[in-house]
Amino acid sequence: MAGRNDTVVTEFFLTAFPEHPEWGLPLFLVFLSFYLLTLLGNTGMVILIRVDGRLHTPMYFFLGHLSFVDICYSSVTVPQMLAMLLEHGAVLSYTRCAAQFFLFTFFASIDCYLLAIMAYDRYVAVCRPLLYVTVMTEKARWGLLAAAYTAGFSSAFVRTVTAFTLSFCGTNEIDFIFCDLPPLLKLTCGDSYTQEVVIIVFAIFVMPLCVLVILVSYVFIIMAIMRIRSAGGRAKTFSTCASHLTAVSLFFGTLIFMYLRGNSGQSSEEDRAVSVLYTVVTPMLNPFIYSLRNKEVKEAAVKALSRSKSRGRP
Repeated sequence: MAGRNDTVVTEFFLTAFPEHPEWGLPLFLVFLSFYLLTLLGNTGMVILIRVDGRLHTPMYFFLGHLSFVDICYSSVTVPQMLAMLLEHGAVLSYTRCAAQFFLFTFFASIDCYLLAIMAYDRYVAVCRPLLYVTVMTEKARWGLLAAAYTAGFSSAFVRTVTAFTLSFCGTNEIDFIFCDLPPLLKLTCGDSYTQEVVIIVFAIFVMPLCVLVILVSYVFIIMAIMRIRSAGGRAKTFSTCASHLTAVSLFFGTLIFMYLRGNSGQSSEEDRAVSVLYTVVTPMLNPFIYSLRNKEVKEAAVKALSRSKSRGRP
């Protein structure tokens, strides 16, 4: 599938773990099970938040939308990856590759913004509890959500247009599981400095900005928790933030490792392993993290299961 060095690329050939073709079927079964758990867990979370009145709060409003975005985010890449594992590669047209890059960037950006908004929500709840109801109104929640989608779309659109105005020539083989920016940049030819600067600038408005909001929010949250006199009160307050901190660490940790480092000397096998974490594993773990560490979600799940059992009895 590789062309000559002066051949203009019109399609891309994606390979998945070419060094280990015997891994195809075992990895297919593992990733298929992860993807089904992602769909089941996140769909269940969305339904649970919608049907249980106790979960109609700002925190669960954003969590429900995070679960929805995780379904979309994972579905952009995982089904294609499963097909690649069975067929030992996949051919993507230029347009399809650009569409996948746009959708992945769009949903990943919204994920970042939602995690930052949830950190701000926890800050208001812990540090300004008397103002929480007046600050996190229904209008404010929908406004923040609309801002996250608008910012995600803008960032994804500019980055996609900028990335795909680059000239790709030579080999068309992408040693990666989907059309992502780092492997695409390796295929560029000619001067790409201006485009890369634009891509980096818009990336700064997503990942580092969201991380900054989260860090500042949790600095104030920890300071507020330390002022609580009783150990039980401190533990109860921190437990409401622990699941969010876990999800933030998993998601941003892998993204920062992947994107905020240089391209030189990177191992394709290492990159693929990291990409599996943020495209397959993290969306699967999020609903379990929030349900296992959250009393309200566990109680709502038990109530829903008991209700379904009672309906099934004759």
